[in-house]
Amino acid sequence: MLSVTGLPAFNDNYIWLLCDTSSRRCYAVDPGDATPVTSFCSDSDWTLSGILLTHHHADHTGGVARLTDLNDCPVYGPASESIRGVTHPVQEGSLLHLPGCTLSVIETPGHTSGHISYFGHIQTTPVLFCGDTLFAGGCGRLFEGTPAQMLASLKRLAVLPAGTQVYCAHEYTLTNLAFARLVEPDNPHLQQRHKAAQDTRGRGEPTVPSTLQEELDTNPFLRTQHPAVRQAASRHAGSRTPGSEVEVFSAIRQWKDTF
Repeated sequence: MLSVTGLPAFNDNYIWLLCDTSSRRCYAVDPGDATPVTSFCSDSDWTLSGILLTHHHADHTGGVARLTDLNDCPVYGPASESIRGVTHPVQEGSLLHLPGCTLSVIETPGHTSGHISYFGHIQTTPVLFCGDTLFAGGCGRLFEGTPAQMLASLKRLAVLPAGTQVYCAHEYTLTNLAFARLVEPDNPHLQQRHKAAQDTRGRGEPTVPSTLQEELDTNPFLRTQHPAVRQAASRHAGSRTPGSEVEVFSAIRQWKDTF
């Protein structure tokens, strides 16, 4: 049986491990630091059998060299980005066949030009490993892509099943939801989610994964067509009209950049 385990890394990263209990093999998603993975494997008698990368940033790839020195395993990563150590470049529609799970690659540029996400099912539960594209309550900064690219990527993810477990790569939830409440202060789902996240973090527990339905209900970057979000973007941008959906997204993203 396959399960997902989260390993904290650095100040706020998560390295996700897909663990097959029948074979004691695991697969690491975005191991920016090798140490949490090697410690987990040695302490619990697991074998690292593969690495999945979403994009080239060092906090997602920094552990690859050491891990592959210790383990002869494939490294999957976006074909359109130059990432040292990738042995299996993948692109839109590529399939990764893991024990108990097949993941398909979705190209989600915006945060970086070649960012990808992985979607599949563990038993009957849909799961998404989306790196820095979609966060709990937010989305990634636009380091290389355009607002139009990022919005298109988020829309691709937004049509996945509502029950999808969203495994993003950072614990940014409280800050993201605090900003979201500036955008939609009267959203009752958002108010409830923010309080629940505060309680969760107060117990020292992770707020991720979230579900896609939670994101659709509370994440302003997935709600650019909603009147309250459009009006907030318009007010922040100093415009009388909300403008196109891309303009709404761009205004909110720029607002968040200075939050």
